[in-house]
Order: sequence, then structure tokens, then C-alpha cells
Amino acid sequence: MGHFPYAVQTTFPLLFMVVPALGAMLSCRRRGPGRPAAEIWQRWWAVGALGFGSLWITVSFLADPEGMADAIGFAHSPFQFEIAFANLGLAVLGFRGASASPRERLTSGLAAAAFLWGAAIGHLHQWFAHGDHAPGNTGGILAADILVPAVMIALAARDIHRTGTGTGRGRTAGPAA
Repeated sequence: MGHFPYAVQTTFPLLFMVVPALGAMLSCRRRGPGRPAAEIWQRWWAVGALGFGSLWITVSFLADPEGMADAIGFAHSPFQFEIAFANLGLAVLGFRGASASPRERLTSGLAAAAFLWGAAIGHLHQWFAHGDHAPGNTGGILAADILVPAVMIALAARDIHRTGTGTGRGRTAGPAA
């Protein structure tokens, strides 16, 4: 990745948010009656932003761990292998979002947030404490680490609120006599 210009390296991760957003917008224009836009957006975002974005990170860390460490501005480490497989787990959650319920997509968003927001905090710390402005530490990847789970959580929560699912209401026979 080191042979690409800084601007390309730092903005490339944004494609994993822009493409699903465009796909969702186009799909919403053609949606049939009774198919909510929130559901379309959730599926595109889960598969495109979380699924393919995390798969890209997985493959990148497995294929070129030293290049990825250099792009982030981090030292080479055996943890790069673990980062690859943590991202593979996120990719599986994202691809599961294609057929998941809103509650499952909310859970996927929360799981993604646990890892990616932690990564974002690490990137911010490296930026401010050590001046790390490497293309893989700030810019597009930082935005993706924050926005991908945030959008997943917001869309799923909105859908759950709209449909009334996930609250536990309406699932019992009433109070015991």
C-alpha cells in the first residue's frame, strides 16, 4: 500500500461507506410497497460497510502485515495476525446482516462498536500523543471505525422502535393470576 499517494491511502476506506450508501439510495428508489427504507439501508450498510470493509482489512493484514503496520504507523507485531481474524469476525457479522433481523443487526453493530470504537480510541491516542498522521491511522479508517458501527446501531434501533420488536412487549400472556 506504500506506493499509493497519501490521499488515496487515507481516503480508500471511505469507499466501504460510500458504495453501500449509493446502493441503498438506488435500492430505495426501486423498493416495493411495504419494504421500509430503514431495512434496505441496514442490509446494504451491514454487508457493504461492515462485511466487505472488514474483509478488506482481514485480507490486507494477512497478505501484507508489514505494509499494513507501516500504513498505520505502528511497529510490526504478531498482533497483526490477530487483528486480521478479529476483522474476519466482523466481516461474518456484516455478511450475516443480509438476512438478519433488526435485533441481530443491532447486536452486530454493538459488537462492531466494541472493537472499532476501541480501535478509534487507539488511533486518536497515537495521533495526539505521538503525532501519528499515517494514512492508516487517521482519515478514512478513523471515520470508518467510528461511523460504521454508529450507523448500524442507529438504523437498527430506529427499525426496532418502528416495528416494536425487541422490547419484550406482547410476548407474554399477561400477569400471573
